[in-house]
Order: sequence, then structure tokens, then C-alpha cells
Amino acid sequence: MKLLTSSILLISVILLTHGVGKANAFSSFSLQQIIQQDTSKRDTSKKEGKNNSGLDQKVEYRADSVKFNKTKSVIFMYGNARVNYGDFELDADYIRYDSQTKVIFASGRTDPKTNRYVGKPIFKSGAEGSAIADSLYYNSETTRAKVFGVFSEQEGGYFSGGQSKKQIDDELHIKNVMYSTCNLPHPHFGILITKGIATEKQIISGPMYMVFEGVPTPIGLPFAFFPKPNKRTSGIILPTPGEDATRGFFLQNGGYYLGLNDYWDAKFLGSIYTNGSYETSMLTNYIKRYKYSGNIGLSYNSVKNGLEGTEAFRNPNKDFSIRWSHSQNANANPGSTFSASVNITSSSYYTNSPANLNYDLNAIANNTTNSSISYSKTFSNNMNYSLSMTSNQTLRTRDVSIRLPDATFNVPTFSPFDSKTRVGEQKWYQKITVGYALQGTNAIDTKDSLLFQNDGLKRLRSGFSHSIPVNMSFTALKYLNFSMGGMYNEVWNFQHINKKFTTFEDGTYTERVDTLSGFERKGSYNLSTSMSTKIYGLKQFKNLGNIIAMRHVITPNINFNYSPDFTKAGSGPFVAALSENEFLDAARTIKKPIVDANNRQVAYSIFEGMAYPGSFGGPQAAIGFGVDNTVELKVKSSKDTTGTGERKIPIIQGLSISGAYNFLAERNKLSTLSFNGRSQFTDKLGINYNGTFDPYDVEESRDANGEIIRNTDGSPVFERSNNYLLRKGRLARLTNIGFSFDYSLNPDALKRKNDANDKLSETAKQKGLSPIQSEQLAAISRDPNAFVDFNIPWNFSFSYSFQYSRSDAGVSNVSNTLNFNGDFNLTPKWKFTFNSGYDFQNNGLTPMNIGIYRDLHCWDMSINWVPYGAYKSYSLTLKVKASILQDLKLSKRQGFYNTYQ
Repeated sequence: MKLLTSSILLISVILLTHGVGKANAFSSFSLQQIIQQDTSKRDTSKKEGKNNSGLDQKVEYRADSVKFNKTKSVIFMYGNARVNYGDFELDADYIRYDSQTKVIFASGRTDPKTNRYVGKPIFKSGAEGSAIADSLYYNSETTRAKVFGVFSEQEGGYFSGGQSKKQIDDELHIKNVMYSTCNLPHPHFGILITKGIATEKQIISGPMYMVFEGVPTPIGLPFAFFPKPNKRTSGIILPTPGEDATRGFFLQNGGYYLGLNDYWDAKFLGSIYTNGSYETSMLTNYIKRYKYSGNIGLSYNSVKNGLEGTEAFRNPNKDFSIRWSHSQNANANPGSTFSASVNITSSSYYTNSPANLNYDLNAIANNTTNSSISYSKTFSNNMNYSLSMTSNQTLRTRDVSIRLPDATFNVPTFSPFDSKTRVGEQKWYQKITVGYALQGTNAIDTKDSLLFQNDGLKRLRSGFSHSIPVNMSFTALKYLNFSMGGMYNEVWNFQHINKKFTTFEDGTYTERVDTLSGFERKGSYNLSTSMSTKIYGLKQFKNLGNIIAMRHVITPNINFNYSPDFTKAGSGPFVAALSENEFLDAARTIKKPIVDANNRQVAYSIFEGMAYPGSFGGPQAAIGFGVDNTVELKVKSSKDTTGTGERKIPIIQGLSISGAYNFLAERNKLSTLSFNGRSQFTDKLGINYNGTFDPYDVEESRDANGEIIRNTDGSPVFERSNNYLLRKGRLARLTNIGFSFDYSLNPDALKRKNDANDKLSETAKQKGLSPIQSEQLAAISRDPNAFVDFNIPWNFSFSYSFQYSRSDAGVSNVSNTLNFNGDFNLTPKWKFTFNSGYDFQNNGLTPMNIGIYRDLHCWDMSINWVPYGAYKSYSLTLKVKASILQDLKLSKRQGFYNTYQ
């Protein structure tokens, strides 16, 4: 239907000829030059009609040579002739105007040297695009026009050849006009319209057929009739026939389009399969210019798998999908925003669809969906609040996490003791800043099958969290930056838990958890102070090749944090664990406390698993320390455009080492020491690295009786010791290390690809795509071979990642991956792409994707091939480049997804 509609865009031809009449470009005018004027007599008693309104308009014209025939009242213009009349412009090598017959004629000429037809008439009316013709006639009195060999571009399509005649009643008759998306004078392909009539409200076409390379084909229609309203039109959407390996033959995505108005439409689609499966969907788009835009999609399917008569066939899988996307223009309501991105599906929707009928492997394997609806408001004093509703689904486990709603309110930090009229430097107490943050939630975490049961609302967890930070910063001794402050946190929960314990003779116990309704509040606090400075080092070289100097910047920092113990029974939300079957008195009224293997009392938090568990940790009086390093080289460079002939190379960017020592910890007071950094040696090569050192030794784990705890295979279980490795003469042991780098031999190729994807994404935001179109755009972004740029002759890039970790038991784990991709032009019109990797654990290549592309000017051909592996497949596509004829394509595809069940 799209192809047929596109081929009948005869309105474009109307714009080329009928537009001349609209402008009254040559309607009974007196042709005038700046110093000369046509003095032909005219009947001043004749009333002006709609085609005679331009009677007194002046026409400016010029040409290399102008001749007048006063006897016949004809003006001849030769060589670069140009006529301007109102908003109408006409250029041609030759223009002739007969003021008696009111006929204008324009044409080109044959160049005697090259024997080519040059100087063709080019005309333009108002804001419409320009058009080229071999020649044209126009009667300014009757408004009749005749155009020969027209060539014009309209909305991505090109009309060429044939004849067009405009009648006095504004009907347009056309004959042998070619429509194509190829911009050549002799297009590679096109739809030849043998004859047709176009009026203001309808188009009637006679026979039309496809032409390839000048050869007519039997592909066409004997006649067609189309309404031509100036608004959206509702109509039937024809289904796509095909075959599926598990469902049989099908008619897919047929339905009805409902054009409600310029701001809202709807599409109702359905698919049926010969095995009894079916799918239905509704898609709607809405937009209000400069305000908002969005789309809504609802889908439902019933899929029968297996053979007829089996249980799977008698009980089909029923799945649904709800999608909503809404975005607000940033300038629509300054200070407030509203957005929505909803994607709620049943757990097997993507595999049973499959992937919303686009067979995208990434979508079929998708295991999570996320949804959010949010509103935020910022006030003039920078205070702000937000409300949001979020949902997260894990499709495989069928877990659902819903926040309905989440609320936040923030007061930015301010100085309560400072004055707006203060003069001079701040006093110490005026540097104190205070802030406030409030969070609230109403959450539920459950299985999707339990969500809508009668007791589903009983799983809700509600609460609030309050945070008040207090801070003061100052500088001492010019170079030392100090910061002092603290944080008070308080949580309110409208549910809490109560645990009941049953003990046994061997010292073990079981617990039962009850969730109770009721308001509970608890608070916690911590104090902190920190100090940092910068140390600069510079070393200059005179005789070290191209190296001129090296600069080293060290940023040490140290901090101290204190918080009391909130985990003891009776402190914060923690209560003692009491036995339900053991008592301390004979009357069995005082329950016996439960102790662990180290004879410490067991306690639990009543906020465990609630909306806000709070920050109630053990005692902490910790000193944190760290140092950040940056090393740069200054080298000579002949490519430096500043004229200094020098450039900087960042050898080390942010090499950070950090750790902490907790004085109040019962064991392992010193934390692990972690480091991470990045080095950018060249524009094409950068390395990231990270690692962790543990200063403590490992030892065999023992139970309360001192016996070694063993695994099922009899090997001992190891745990982190409380003894430093210094006792063995070692500083620390390496627990994990990793590094990664990426390298591109042609970084311009990656930049152009990213720019193209950014442009696609921006276009999607502006136009508002449907969910299916958004999925297709995402698939293009994920596929490194989807963007083909023939302007880049070659590219090769690869990335490497290495990760090593060693557990306390001495078990090592190594992750070693290499990925590479690239492309090259075999000829200016042939492009080859490839994408693969190497699996070092299995000693083999990962699945490879090979792409072959051929630029056929107005067409293109692509072959995608996965030669081996679980996803072995191939596809061949030959299609028109122009999006207006996106359905005019020939595809042959065979792949793994044909048997996705």
C-alpha cells in the first residue's frame, strides 16, 4: 500500500504546473523592464477575475539579448533569460512572450559544440521546490499550461519525463510520467504512469508499471483511484503473508488505521496463524507541538505450541504487553518536568511473540523490563521535589519490584548563620552549612503471579527517610583544605517484624518471622572530618630525546569517621533474640537470650526487609586514607598547531590508592587496599587497570569446639585471618587485579559511527517513534555492522579485558576476552564488515558476523552471514535506499530464529 501510494504522488506535479497558476505569474500582465515597458493596449473595462488579479504587477526581467516585435507584440529573450514576477521565478536560455495570445514559451537550446540540450527552463513558485522542464507553455489568460519533460524532487521522490497539461478547471492531465527515488535524469528504476487525472480532491490513474534500467516489466496495476484530502485519512492495513516453522502459514499485522486528527492517531493490528495462534495489538501516537509527545502500545497474544492434541496445544500460552512513552518539551513548563517510560510484559512475551515480531535476538534473550513515571518541580530558591512510580521485572524468575510511589524533597545546603548583607570574609561559624533531604516510598517485592491476589496489598512496605547533613570547610596554613561535619539520619516505617526463635540442645535454633503493622521510628548519626592538599613535582630534561619535562601531581587525603554501635540489643531498631522454649526462671516467664558460638548475644533489627532499613551499623572510629597521582610528560611535537612545538602525554591519569583502619572493629581493623587508574599513551591506545591487596593472611576455619570445618569433599574451609602477613615477611596478598584496553587503527571511523547513531537518536526524540520503531533503532545501535559508511575506506579496532581473582581458599579465577571488528572497501562500491572475538577459556573464536554491502546508487544490497556457531544464519536484502519506498525490497533470510521454540 505504501508503494502504491508513493507512486501516485501526482500532487507533486500539480505543484510544478498548477503552482504557476496560483501565483498568477503570467496573468494578463504588461511586461516591463527597468527602462522599457510594453505599451500594448488592454481593455480597462474588463473585470478582473481570480486569474487577472496580477494585471498591474511589474515584472523584472533580464537576458543577454532582448528583442521586440511591435507588430506582433512579442518579446524575445535570449541567453541567461530570467523573469521575476511576485514570488514566481523563471530561468531559461530562451523565453518568448506573446502579449496578444497571452502565451509564454520557455525552452533550452542545443549546444553546437557538445550537441547537448542546455539552458532548460527552471521555475519556482513561492516556497515550493524548483522544477526543471525541457519546455513549457502557459496561457496567462486561461491559466492553461503544458509542460514537457518535467524533472522535480518532492519529498524524497523524483518525477521526470512525459507531458503535463493543466486545464482551465484546474484539472491536471499527465502522460508517461516516471516516478522514482533515483535522482538521475535517466533513473535506474521507476514507476511509469501512462496517463492520469488529478483534481483538488482525488487522483485517477490509468495503467502504471515498473521500469528497471529502461526495460518495462509486467509488475503494475491497470488503474487506481485515490482520495486526496488535506488531512489524515483512515484506512485498511493489508496483512503480510508468510510462514513460521512452529505456527504455520500466517497473515501478519493486518488491521485498520484510524486518523483521528492532526494530534492523535491509532492503529489496530492483528495476526492469525494456521495452527490457531493469534496476536492483537493497538498502537497510538499523540503530540502537541511545543508541549509534549508520546505513544501507547497494547499487545495480547495466544500461542499454541506442539502438535495438535497435545497438552501444550490444548492450553495455549497467553501473553500481554503494555508500553507507554511520554516526553515533555523542556520549554513547555519551565521548572517542572513530567516523563513516562512504561514497559510491562508477561514473563514469556518476548519469546512467544517473538520479540514483538522483529526476531531480535537481544530482545528475545531480554530478562528484565523497567518502567517509570516521574514528575519533578524546582522552585526559585532551588528547593525541589519529585514523585515517581517505578516497576522492575525479572522475566526468568518472575520477580516484580514496584515502588508506588517514590517521593523526594530536597533543601539545598545553606548557611544559617551567614548574612546576605555581610561585608568582608566569613567568620568561622558563618561557614557552617546545613541541608535536608526527605525520601518516601510505598514498595512491594513479590512474584508476578502473587501480585494481584487478595492479600497482595499486605506485602506493601511504606516509610520515610530523613537526612540532615551539617558541614564546615576552611583552609589552614594556606595549603591544607579541612572539612568537618556530620550526618543525622532518621527512618520512619509503617511496618516492622517480630522474630520468634526455637532452640535445640546442640545450640542451633530456628526462627519464624511475622510482619506487623504499626509506626516505628529510629535515628542514627555519624561525625567526620577530612583533610586534603596537593603536592606538585616537576622535572625538566635537556638531553632525553623528545622528552622535555615530567610533572607529577600528588593529592593525598585523610579522613576520620565516628559512629556508635547501633547493632546491640536495645540500641536503634535492634532487639534481643529470645528463645520461645527456654526460660531463665522456674515460672517460665523470663525468656532465655540466644547467644552465638562466641557467647555473644544475638540481636536482630525490627526494620529488616522494610522500606527503609536505615544506616544502623556497628561501632566505627575509622581513619581513612588515600592518595591520587597524575603523571604527565611534555614532549616535542611537529604536529602541535599552537606554534610551541610541544604536547602533553598523560602517562598516568588518576592512579588512586585507598584504605581505612577501624579502631573499634573486633577483628580485621585494617581494610583491604584498592587501587585503580588509567593511562592514555596515544590517541588510539588507553589502558584501565584496577586491583585489591589484602594485608591479612588466611587460615583454616574452626567451629566453637576448635575443630576444623571441612567441605563435602573433606578439604578444609579457609577464612580471612586476623593476623597480618607481615608476620611472614610479606606486605599483602593480591586478591584481584584486572586491566582492559581498546585500540582503533582508524579512530575517525568510530567517531563517524557514533555521530550517526547520535543523530538517529535525536531524530527519534523529535519525531516520536512507535515502540516497534524504537526497538528497531535500538537494534541498529547495538549492531556494529548496521552503520555502513563508504567514506571510510577501512577500519580495524579491538578491545581486550583481563580479570584475575583469588579466593581465601586459594581458588583462582581468570577472565580473558578479546573482541575485534572492522571493515574495508574492496572497491568504492563494495564494503566488507566483520565482528568476532576469541574465547581464551575454550580456545576458539566466538560467533562471527560477516557483512557484505553493495552501493547500487538508488538501491543497496546487503548480505549478513554467521558462518558457524549456535546462531548460524544468513540473510540477503535488496532494497531501495529512500525511506518513502521502504517496502520496495526483496529479502531472502534463513536463520536460527525460524525454530525459536
